[in-house]
Amino acid sequence: MLCHIFSLTILSRLPFSLPVRCLSTSVAAEPFLNGTSSNYVEEMYYAWLENPRNVHKSWDIFFRNANAGAVPGAAYQSPPPLLGPSEGTASIQGLVGAQPNVEKLVKDHLAVQSLIRAYQVRGHHIAKLDPLGISCCLFVLPFFMSLFSTGLYGLAESDLDKVFRLPTTTFIGGNETTLPLREIIRRLETAYCQHIGVEFMFINDVEQCKWIRQKFETPGIMQFTLEEKRTLLSRMIRSTRFEEFLQRKWSSEKRFGLEGCESLIPALKTVIDKSSQSGVESVIMGMSHRGRLNVLANVIRKDLEQIFCQFDSKLEAVDEGSGDVKYHLGMYHRRMNRVSDRYITMSLMANPSHLEAVDPVVQGKTKAEQFYSGDTEGKKVMSILLHGDAAFAGQGIVYETFHLSDLPSYTTHGTIHVVVNNQIGFTTDPRMARSSPYPTDIARVVNAPIFHVNADDPEAVMYVCNVAAEWRNTFHKDVVVDLVCYRRNGHNEMDEPMFTQPLMYKQIKKQKGVLQKFAEKLIAEGVVTTQYYQEEVVRYDKICEDAYSRSKDEKILHIKHWLDSPWPDFFTLEGQPKTMSCPSTGISEDDLSHIGSIAASVPVEDFTIHGGLSRILKGRANMVGQRVCDWALGEYMAFGSLLKDGVHVRLSGQDVERGTFSHRHHVLHDQNVDKRTCIPMNHISPDQAPYTVCNSSLSEYGVLGFELGFAMASPNALVLWEAQFGDFHNTAQCIIDQFISSGQAKWVRQNGIVLLLPHGMEGMGPEHSSARPERFLQMCNDDPDVFPVNFAVHQLHDCNWIVVNCSTPANYFHVLRRQILLPFRKPLIVFTPKSLLRHPEAKSSFDDMLPGTHFKRIILDDGPAAKNPEKVKRVVFCSGKVYYELIRERRNRNMDAAVAVVCIEQLSPFPFDLIKLEADRYLNADLVWCQEEHKNQGYYDYVKPRLRTTINRTRPIWYVGRDSAAAPATGNKHTHLVELQRLLDTAFDLNAFSGKC
Repeated sequence: MLCHIFSLTILSRLPFSLPVRCLSTSVAAEPFLNGTSSNYVEEMYYAWLENPRNVHKSWDIFFRNANAGAVPGAAYQSPPPLLGPSEGTASIQGLVGAQPNVEKLVKDHLAVQSLIRAYQVRGHHIAKLDPLGISCCLFVLPFFMSLFSTGLYGLAESDLDKVFRLPTTTFIGGNETTLPLREIIRRLETAYCQHIGVEFMFINDVEQCKWIRQKFETPGIMQFTLEEKRTLLSRMIRSTRFEEFLQRKWSSEKRFGLEGCESLIPALKTVIDKSSQSGVESVIMGMSHRGRLNVLANVIRKDLEQIFCQFDSKLEAVDEGSGDVKYHLGMYHRRMNRVSDRYITMSLMANPSHLEAVDPVVQGKTKAEQFYSGDTEGKKVMSILLHGDAAFAGQGIVYETFHLSDLPSYTTHGTIHVVVNNQIGFTTDPRMARSSPYPTDIARVVNAPIFHVNADDPEAVMYVCNVAAEWRNTFHKDVVVDLVCYRRNGHNEMDEPMFTQPLMYKQIKKQKGVLQKFAEKLIAEGVVTTQYYQEEVVRYDKICEDAYSRSKDEKILHIKHWLDSPWPDFFTLEGQPKTMSCPSTGISEDDLSHIGSIAASVPVEDFTIHGGLSRILKGRANMVGQRVCDWALGEYMAFGSLLKDGVHVRLSGQDVERGTFSHRHHVLHDQNVDKRTCIPMNHISPDQAPYTVCNSSLSEYGVLGFELGFAMASPNALVLWEAQFGDFHNTAQCIIDQFISSGQAKWVRQNGIVLLLPHGMEGMGPEHSSARPERFLQMCNDDPDVFPVNFAVHQLHDCNWIVVNCSTPANYFHVLRRQILLPFRKPLIVFTPKSLLRHPEAKSSFDDMLPGTHFKRIILDDGPAAKNPEKVKRVVFCSGKVYYELIRERRNRNMDAAVAVVCIEQLSPFPFDLIKLEADRYLNADLVWCQEEHKNQGYYDYVKPRLRTTINRTRPIWYVGRDSAAAPATGNKHTHLVELQRLLDTAFDLNAFSGKC
């Protein structure tokens, strides 16, 4: 730093321009040459500091004189003649020491540079960001409060008119290289302390910081044409008058209006305009409820009559949807952008009241659209996320989403985040709601610049949004726009905010509306006339009135008009499947053998794999030769066959590339070359679809939301998320509850995402045993007391999701393929095995996977009991791993003829028809439900009423399993084995239930 200040001092004394030359001891300072190069001088200076003999004698004299404080023009002397040492030395000494103020000069330059940096780093803290003028910063900066009196920089009032050379780390000079201190401070105040506050100096990229400084420091850069100002006024009119119109017509309705942040609408439109000009063709947006109707009307451009008709209390919802509240519905619209003269597709995602939950969903859908359009750099498809200040700071999903922003398999190449900063939550003051000075501090973890702006200054908002869009287009990184505003009404229009924020709302009541202030400003500037402004207001009011009149003709709400991700050509025009049948999910023997050979190979030359993996691949090859497959190979067959048919497969989650239980190994790693990998699945066929398998960050909520959004983009893809252990899905429960289980009911939004949840009581303790089947089954919508009329595909069509626990590799293979071959899409929940991954009996023959075969909803008993059903004493119904334990125990007890074991593979929708056939076959047998889970968990509460309905309540259903408990499993291995043996003993004790009813 000190050397840099010295070089600045030296340059300020140069009376001439220096040539650009390589450093040489034979090159003299030549005053007659032009082409100044400060870098050259600095190189010479650093060389001189090391040893004066490193440079020509004239440079030695020059640096000595400059360091001694010689005035400009006096430091340079002609090269000395070939005289004796005494004469040359005397001439140098004549100037050295002539001005002893060099220390003061250096300190002043250092002080000015520190001052400039202080404004760049901290200036936002004293910017005029709050429209109400009542906010107090959490960090008071003393060097701003008393710049000179503290002596922090060693500068005094008398220094204000001194001229200083500007460092290269600022653009406040424009074309000037020196400025008086007074002007330096004025320009810094203008750049950093007005209605825009910029946080960016934490970014660890020099070019990015330089780019931002140039955008905000360059004098006069924030200029707009008359046409731009008129367009901005028009957008402010639409934003403001829309809310006022709703308030006049439906004063007692909740609408979560935008009053107090009306500049949000021109902010979003500015971002979209600038992005469209840069080549963006599709924008996916996510936001909460505040201002949502306004965004739908004035940004997405949804027909106003479609919005207004929702306020009709007599309106009936049709289609499958529940007619969710109007501020939750999504929208998809393609329109012409008049600024860029290009078509742009706008998509606003439907979402629940769970704030910020939609963030990763938007990112996933954005990633999918980029993937399917070949947009590898995010130049065509982008996302915009709108946040509330309290939720942005308080909801952990915001961090999880930010954390995905630069991960290779999850990046969307930059998201523009817009925070509607009400400076309050529902009723909670920011001082009670967060520990950081700003709600946006979370963005600093990914080096995203943060632009705070006073939302009552529409021109400042417009400029900041232009810069944000340029940043995203230039660097493809996230950026945050913090619209510091206020909420004119309470949390909703019926709420009374004076209960909890009396002083704030007294000020708000006095606050002049932003439209009025902006209109007065433009009229005063002569940009528009009063008549022009009034005519624009009347014109938009008439648009609203006309739409209101048309809305009265709407008697039915067609929710399908509000889809955020339509799937053209997948459904018929009526939105129903083209057929209600599903073809066989089997594949040919040749395909099975070919895919199996790929699974057992390394299709890349000179690729060294781990020795243990060699044994695994050899084992796969042996299985293929024997025409059988285990769980991992069955999955390989399903994925590979879909890829061969052109169906994209994406598998994501924690450690999915290898698999938590080291069974999958879909990504091979070269043992000798760092980061060299091979994915054999991408070598199945020359024209296959790509296979994406990616280890995720250690996140469930964010990553599951991301994959859900990815699955929304296209019905012709198999998208799977696997939990490291099924137990861990509970940290993603919000996505499961709000989007997956009920998404179609609320928003007519079909989704085919697959959840793979390892489940099974293996003695591994309460955190690594249960995927909580009871929770998924409790949310199933099939009626336990009604025996259905239609089964198979019809039953699948009517359910909200499919829940299975496959016990054979073939069934797993079929259920995955069925996801794509069904004429509709439903979420699929698969409780996957752990110990069964390598169980010698948990293997399937190729015969069970050939053409003509299907997924088996139940696995029937095919032993002696099935041959003589009238002699069977007990039928044990079960699901999952316990099936193999029951089979083994029955064999050990020689009870194959006395006890039949039936495994239910598809739990929901429940296979009433098949279970009835089995119950009717074994008329003389006890009916028992056996599970390894505790009685208050697992499947029992779901299965029992359905079994009773199946047999018309003519026989009792007995329970065998662990007793009720608070935890999912014991943490003691011995206790686990004792409990298992106890339930097996009960299951095969034919007198266990005698005399009971």
